[in-house]
Amino acid sequence: MASEDGQATVELVAAIPVLLLAGLLALQLFAAGYALTLADGAAEAGALALAAGQPAKSAVREALPDWADDDSDVAVRGGEVTVRLIPPSPFPSLADRLAVSSSAFAREASP
Repeated sequence: MASEDGQATVELVAAIPVLLLAGLLALQLFAAGYALTLADGAAEAGALALAAGQPAKSAVREALPDWADDDSDVAVRGGEVTVRLIPPSPFPSLADRLAVSSSAFAREASP
């Protein structure tokens, strides 16, 4: 029978990259969920501002954290405010695919 000394070490070394990749993927999915929560809140803030007769885009920008300035898009159409947000990621191409968007509706303020 062949000696199995060191087999567990080899298996551990082989498993470390797989575990790291699984951890990175889990963190990326959590970041996408966090981005969706932020987009929801920002869209609602924009809709509330719109209903109060204030500019929706500035309200959305104030509701988002500073890191999201370059990673967000805001669209206002009638009473609908849509926020698209790219989650933070060490892999930009993956982050683009995980971009989230959220919309909120409000009646515009009467003059």
